[in-house]
Amino acid sequence: MNNNGSNPPEVTAVRKNGDGDIVELQLSSGQVVDYKQAQAMAKEGQIANVNVFRGRDGDEHLRSNADGRPENNLDNLPAF
Repeated sequence: MNNNGSNPPEVTAVRKNGDGDIVELQLSSGQVVDYKQAQAMAKEGQIANVNVFRGRDGDEHLRSNADGRPENNLDNLPAF
């Protein structure tokens, strides 16, 4: 888990490439991480409310935890 004993940060904004794919994520701590780094952090419980899954393409993908609220899906977060 994280090393400061508090709750892990959440994703607050995303940066997408020209194809609309998320390439960087901004966390509530102010930290900016690239997509692969965010995946690794999510696996370790270092980012709140996200998880990693294996898609039909066989690759691992990051997604927000299902809670029925589309506004907090990663694709719907504000850009930074």
